[in-house]
Amino acid sequence: MSLVIGITGGIGSGKSAVTDRFEELGIVVVDADKVARVVVQPGGPALDAIAEHFGAEVLLADGQLDRAALRSIIFADDDERRWLEQLTHPLIGQEIRQQLEAAGSPYVMLSSPLLLETSQSALADLVVVVDVPEAMQLQRTMTRDNNDEDQVKRIIAAQLPRDTRLDQADIVIDNSGSLAELDGIVAELHREFLARAGSRAS
Repeated sequence: MSLVIGITGGIGSGKSAVTDRFEELGIVVVDADKVARVVVQPGGPALDAIAEHFGAEVLLADGQLDRAALRSIIFADDDERRWLEQLTHPLIGQEIRQQLEAAGSPYVMLSSPLLLETSQSALADLVVVVDVPEAMQLQRTMTRDNNDEDQVKRIIAAQLPRDTRLDQADIVIDNSGSLAELDGIVAELHREFLARAGSRAS
């Protein structure tokens, strides 16, 4: 398997802005959020169990998962969130490993909001945390997702505390600046990761 760079950060930290730039440089990004959507597709392994547990209210008219409805339930009830995680995390982990092994770039990125809360961190050779102040997380998420402040605060509270994430990081990307600053940070890290991948392969 290629060198695996795990990348995480709280909601609204801008992980996608970071990983988009690595993709533009030709790096394969395995996105745990996208994998999570795969495992809950109609006909997939998890959706029937979710509908049976939570009821038809979490399904859209076309049979797809109503992610917003499910999100509002699980972030209001820790027991329901844990039930969902126990169902989906093993399925997500299996799909992630398959995608990492199939990646064809010099190194591969695993982007996951739950990288440090789950066994996914064991797949990463290095952990990168994308970080912004909590007030910026709140504002960005409210604007992006059209969620109210209380719901965003519940999501932030359900995630790993910011200090804990930073303590577990090998590298921290401060994403509170401009996009031009982010371009420079990513370009520098890309050179570092290529060098690490090269020395590992030799």
